[in-house]
Amino acid sequence: MQIVTQLAVFLENKPGTLARVCEALGEAGINIHALTTSDTVDHTVLRMVVSDPRKALFLFEERNVLVVETEVLMLDADNRPGVLARVAASLAKARINIDYLYCATSPRTRHGVIIMRVSNPKKALEVLQKDAEVS
Repeated sequence: MQIVTQLAVFLENKPGTLARVCEALGEAGINIHALTTSDTVDHTVLRMVVSDPRKALFLFEERNVLVVETEVLMLDADNRPGVLARVAASLAKARINIDYLYCATSPRTRHGVIIMRVSNPKKALEVLQKDAEVS
């Protein structure tokens, strides 16, 4: 588990936009580790964790695309029932709010990735690392 940079990219909500973004990142040798989108009437917000956030940020800025950086937690988690419940309970006990999260796993894999924006990333990391040592 670690604190990483998430990029929130504000894009037109039109066919082909996501394809162009992914193509540009791929051509720049930037891997996407996690991705989620949320849409509004006229635009979409693409939140992503990538292998080289500095390079990606430069790529978007040189194309005049609005990008916001945020610190988030990236957790490698076991893919089994109750894991997210324990993480959320540990953070709640420490009075750390989860603003939002996104995650995914294949049903056949043993581990998945959870991306969490929390009210205090450093404290959350300490809490979760301490809990992992005790488990």
